[in-house]
Amino acid sequence: MTLQTIGIVAVVILLLFLVPIIKLLKKPLKWALKLLIHAASGYIALLVLNFFGGIVGLSIEITWVSAIIVGILGLPGVILLLIMKYIA
Repeated sequence: MTLQTIGIVAVVILLLFLVPIIKLLKKPLKWALKLLIHAASGYIALLVLNFFGGIVGLSIEITWVSAIIVGILGLPGVILLLIMKYIA
């Protein structure tokens, strides 16, 4: 066997092990990307709300709790925080 043949066999064996691992990680990575998109859109909504809402008296503090709520729920989380602030 030549060195090239050994290299090709090693790459094929490595790919045989990597394909199932990639398939297993595909769904969690998709969820993480979705959470990241929600968090970014919620954070931008909080910034816009605090910037323009300051004119009319609407604002939400950006804390860890509000960041987690907005990160999970996205824009509906911002609305939920507004409702919670003015009801409680």
